[in-house]
Amino acid sequence: MSKSELPLLGLDDQAACCSPMVREPLGVEAAVDLSRMFKALSDPVRLRLLSLIASHEGGEACVCDLIGPFDVSQPTISQHLKVLREAGLVGSERRGTWVYYWVLPAALARLSSLLQAPAGTVAAGVAR
Repeated sequence: MSKSELPLLGLDDQAACCSPMVREPLGVEAAVDLSRMFKALSDPVRLRLLSLIASHEGGEACVCDLIGPFDVSQPTISQHLKVLREAGLVGSERRGTWVYYWVLPAALARLSSLLQAPAGTVAAGVAR
């Protein structure tokens, strides 16, 4: 499947799928899905990989471009990319001998929407 075939959610769809935790508690299924994403991002290598992919020119990166910045082997990078893909954070496509990765905007929107504080909330560190 190419990335042009991936459905993108509109902003209204994103808000409907995952309201911030401060408005309503998470359901079991949503908590399981979101915890998988957060767990994938809890590793510094995977967090850096996601950042490298997202900031790469054109919004996608070849696995060959992702190996150099790390002091780990290529199979380790591939395993980290697999975790990101299985968590629903990145998409991928094989092109010849290389695999290309891109960040799934809907996944990032879902994570950020969950943690977004509604307007008018007390600033962090300020007691009520």
